[in-house]
Order: sequence, then C-alpha cells, then structure tokens
Amino acid sequence: MATETAGQPQTTGPAATAPARTPDVRPMRADARRNYERLLTEARTAFTEHGTDTSLEDIARRAGVGIGTLYRHFPNRTALMGAVFQGEVDALLTHARELADAPQPCSALVEWLRAIITHATTYRGLSRALMTASADDSSGMARCSVPMREAGGALLTRAQQAGAVRPDVSISDLMQLTNGIALAAEESPDDPQLADRLLTLTLRGLKGDKH
Repeated sequence: MATETAGQPQTTGPAATAPARTPDVRPMRADARRNYERLLTEARTAFTEHGTDTSLEDIARRAGVGIGTLYRHFPNRTALMGAVFQGEVDALLTHARELADAPQPCSALVEWLRAIITHATTYRGLSRALMTASADDSSGMARCSVPMREAGGALLTRAQQAGAVRPDVSISDLMQLTNGIALAAEESPDDPQLADRLLTLTLRGLKGDKH
C-alpha cells in the first residue's frame, strides 16, 4: 500500500522491505594469496617433472606450507590441477577465438585439436584426467573441460556447416579422441611423431563427402 509524504510515494507492508544485498566477497588476505601462488608454482613444476599423480604432501612442503593449507585452497587433486592448467586453457580458448573466422574451417579445427594434444602431453597424466573430467561436469577439472568443449564445438559446427566434417561427429568424441592420442603419445616418448600420425589418420574418418 502506498501513501504520499512530502510529495513522494511511500510504500508500507511487505514491499517496504529493504532490497536484498549481494553477499560481500572478501578478498584473499596477502599471506593467503602468497600461499596460493606458491602452491600453484610448485604444483606446476611438480606436475611437469613427475606427472599429475605427484604427492600433494610434497607440493605443500616445497611451497613451505602444511597440507592443511593446500586443502583449504584446493579441496582435492583435480581442483589443484584445474587451477594449474587454467593459464594453458585460457591460451587454447584464445586460439579458438582466433580461428573462428579462418577461411578453411576444417583446417582451423585440426589446428586447434593439434594444439590440445600438445598441451595435454606437457604434463604426464593430464590426458587421462581430462578424459575422466569430460564425463563429470562436477569435477575440479570441469573448469577446464567445459569451456574447451564449448570452444571446440563452435569450430566443429563451422566445419560441419561447410561440409568438411561429417555431421555425426560430436565435440565430446573429438575431445576424448585427442586426449586418447595424447595418452598414446605419453606412453611412447621415443616416438615424437606418433601423435601427429594418429591425428592425421583420424582425419580420414572426419572428412565429409565434399572433401
């Protein structure tokens, strides 16, 4: 119900309740931020040198913090992995946007898939983790896999519309395929050309009738 006070409408009753406030997001304290950054740095080094199954206790020790501090920032291994790989994922997403208007849609898609394989083989165990995360959007790695599927889906759709890729190919299958190729390459370190050969062979099954 509204009444007039000094020429201005005044509302009473339920509608007069104060507007809902957005909860304040407290910034991370300086010491917590330093711990967070040290953990990411040490995790990135450890994952590169020893693989993604390296000891979390060792990562915490190298960062100069306790394991409890690590778990406060990253509740599980996949959450830590997702944070570590976010920079590489951002670069791949940027690359996908750069390829969005490429004159050859199929070549653009293949270039991006090749970049994913290169990224996945940088850290031993990453390709297996990405394969697992692709089936679980609640995983700590979903922050990587979900936007990657969306970016790749746009490139795939454009290639399909051009008739360069079969219409029954899905981005989920392609992402699993690239991770599988990366895993095969990871298991064959003495054959650096294996990933590219497998991807080239795969293209024969991707091409549409017009190409």
